Amino acid sequence: MKFKREPREELELNLTPLIDVVFLLLIFFMVSTTFQKESEISLQLPRASDTETQAPEERIEVVINAAGRYFINDQELVKTDVASLQNALYEVSGGKRDLPLTIRADAQAPHQSVVTAMDAAGQLGMLRMSIATSRTAD
Repeated sequence: MKFKREPREELELNLTPLIDVVFLLLIFFMVSTTFQKESEISLQLPRASDTETQAPEERIEVVINAAGRYFINDQELVKTDVASLQNALYEVSGGKRDLPLTIRADAQAPHQSVVTAMDAAGQLGMLRMSIATSRTAD
């Protein structure tokens, strides 16, 4: 008994409609997406090392306590707004933009207070800004 096999037609998968749909989706998302430029503060972050370096004699230190209060070189600011912080930084620096500025914030300090201090220094054009951290015990 011999079965006769009919030759099968090869199946083809047409990818053209799939590619068209993908391109249409791509174009839709490109057109409907909105891009928003956020304001940025460029920082030069310090590198950690085991050796301690000598701190320059003339420097500015901004301390932020847990309540969000500012202390510039151990003098507390009465107001906590950006303008007051800018004025105090300008007075302490004497208009010098190349003085090293260190921001030391309490771990429980509001994040907005730290950003406000960085923003005030950035608007004054402070060139050497760093954020101080402390080592944790293992």
